[in-house]
Amino acid sequence: MNKPKENVSDLRLAALLPDSLLGNILRPISPLLDKLLGIDKLHQLYVRGDLWGREKQDFSARLLKELGVRVFGGDGVIAKIPKEGRCVVVCNHPYGMVEGVIIAKILTAYRADTKIMANLGLRVFKEIADYFIFANPLQPKAAINTSAIKQCFKHVDNEGLLVVFPAGKVSSFQDDRQRITDAEWNRIAIQVAVKKKAPILPVFISGTNSKLFHKMGQIYYRFRLLMLAREMVKLNEHPINLVTNNLIKPEQLNAFNGIENMNDFVRLQCYLNDETYLTPWIEDDKTVEFKDIIPMADKALMTQELAALPEEQVLVKFKSFTVYNGYQHQIPNCVQEITRLREITFREHNEGSGEECDTDHFDATYMHLFIFDHQNEEIIGAYRIGQTDVLQKDADISKLYLSQMFTFKPEFINQKQACLEMGRSFIVAEHQNSYHGLLLLWKGIGAYVCKNPRYRTLYGTVSLSKLYDPRSVALINEVMITEREGVDAKSPFEGNLHPEAQDFLKANSVTLEQLSAMVAGIETDGKDVPILLKQYHKLGAKFHCMGIDTNFNHTPGLLLSVDLPKAPEKLLKLYLGKGKDEYLNYTK
Repeated sequence: MNKPKENVSDLRLAALLPDSLLGNILRPISPLLDKLLGIDKLHQLYVRGDLWGREKQDFSARLLKELGVRVFGGDGVIAKIPKEGRCVVVCNHPYGMVEGVIIAKILTAYRADTKIMANLGLRVFKEIADYFIFANPLQPKAAINTSAIKQCFKHVDNEGLLVVFPAGKVSSFQDDRQRITDAEWNRIAIQVAVKKKAPILPVFISGTNSKLFHKMGQIYYRFRLLMLAREMVKLNEHPINLVTNNLIKPEQLNAFNGIENMNDFVRLQCYLNDETYLTPWIEDDKTVEFKDIIPMADKALMTQELAALPEEQVLVKFKSFTVYNGYQHQIPNCVQEITRLREITFREHNEGSGEECDTDHFDATYMHLFIFDHQNEEIIGAYRIGQTDVLQKDADISKLYLSQMFTFKPEFINQKQACLEMGRSFIVAEHQNSYHGLLLLWKGIGAYVCKNPRYRTLYGTVSLSKLYDPRSVALINEVMITEREGVDAKSPFEGNLHPEAQDFLKANSVTLEQLSAMVAGIETDGKDVPILLKQYHKLGAKFHCMGIDTNFNHTPGLLLSVDLPKAPEKLLKLYLGKGKDEYLNYTK
């Protein structure tokens, strides 16, 4: 088969040297330099694999085969990219050359309209030049860069798929970060995504070049460029993983003000895909089988128990729903039904006990605040609440459920005044997406504190289901906890944060909206931070400590407290209603 010469690569340094004084000096010794820099081996590989003049996809497949590179995760990347329409993919740059070929081959097979903004160095392979929009990161003001930027905008404007390696240069040892990583990212990818309203997919590429490569680069940065071919031919049987999670939508970017902050956020999301820093949850005991759930409590008996409650324990009425508070000795059938529904709901979030119902001895001493739907004669949600002044009359802290998770010191709020310990909350699945479920529970809490105004502080935990990625929980732990004094976790959460995340959090004060964007970027199902965490945050909660609840399927719990009188006026009015002013003016 005759192959056009213009599509045949000349892999010799002599062919790459410019017609300049330096080029003329180096040309006579270029064969020796070919050997030193590994260019001769690359040429041998090119000949051995019969690569010359081949079509770009065929060339790429043969090149990667000859190099012996084993690529994993390509299907996962493709699964996140829309089949058509504008989209921007960003990647870290650990090797300098081969990752461009890998990404180009994989994405072009999926979408023929793929273009990769790449370093001029890849022009050495003429067969695959059509993949790329070439730029010169070593000369930022070069005319080719202006042209490349215009081509990127135009390509996405034409509904194309654009890939950018924002570092522009291969990853290397960064003095300011004291590790091997990308240099600062160029903002072109974010600028294109924002202006063209395109989603952006961060893809992490695993691995790095050799120690010698990085040592030589520390001596003189241009040595890195000279050694790229040498590094490329050393990849035999080297595994390269491509890891991504979710497309970042324009509204997630908008949580960060300014292109520079958006760029930092997207870089962070790329590096959070690095599974080296993923510490998996302790696996559940597979030998334990979930027991069958107990039968529903007798509806007639529950209705009788509610009818017998004193009027002061009827807290809120709304349509067919009523919020009550009561104790196990008053409403044994209702509490039995609450424990049944808790187990069902918690199992859906990988938090179930596996028992017939979710119960312990604290159910007998804690108050139960719950919503009853009279139309269907069923409970739809509940809180279990401990009154610290009642439970600790003899200063026995063991009577508090959360004393199993935390060591409360004398200065912690629950040791200084009457508080309500909030826990075991749930809304049944059928009502989790309705507005009235959580609102009614909080109106019930508001009505209760108005009748018992000595309770000024609520505290408890937000459970962070193990359905969350540990990296999300580590971020929540790092961002939310600001008041660490007075309490320690008996079984601390030991999350592992990527150094890029540590750098980002040190440099930025992260809002809850921004944290939500980070978590949604990690979670495979796109879920946000827990709605209950948002609810407490709106109330002005202080977050103290993250602990593992060893009695609750080793579920992480984020300890918080709310000084209720200091909550926002709007929420106090909503939850406390007409009793708000009297509650706020209460004095002992």
